[in-house]
Amino acid sequence: MMQLGDSSSNKHSLINVMHRFMAAASNMDETIMVPSLLRDLPLEERAAEAEPNNNVDCPLKQRDMYEHYLLLKSIRNDMEWGLLKREVSAGTSFLEMAMKQQQPVNGELLLEDDSDLEHQFHYHLRGLFGVLSKLTLEANNLTNRYKRELRGGNFVR
Repeated sequence: MMQLGDSSSNKHSLINVMHRFMAAASNMDETIMVPSLLRDLPLEERAAEAEPNNNVDCPLKQRDMYEHYLLLKSIRNDMEWGLLKREVSAGTSFLEMAMKQQQPVNGELLLEDDSDLEHQFHYHLRGLFGVLSKLTLEANNLTNRYKRELRGGNFVR
């Protein structure tokens, strides 16, 4: 019989990847004591050094560090408390939400039929691993950037 402790000791387990993201997001939240200092700081350091493009506003506004911080924090909260928190509080069950996702859209099912559940599972598991790994890197990068900016005095306005 496989124990839960066995899977968490494997560095490539889903539980371990989730824990790494949660730890990185928690560290980010604990390190960034004044999140409002992140406002208007471009996410990329090189974007801060670049010249504006002929004063033409880009239709897709680049996310600043503050918005990215809020996004990472929101994802952590969704993982911690559940994605369907609002729907469940409104009386919708998890099963009902899953069934709504499989309803036809323009005559096509959003998800394949249940005949290949193993393929669907592995497809989404690979995606989840990739997304969680990227989010962990983003949280760590944001934390380190905040520390560098704070040490460099770039927050003084």
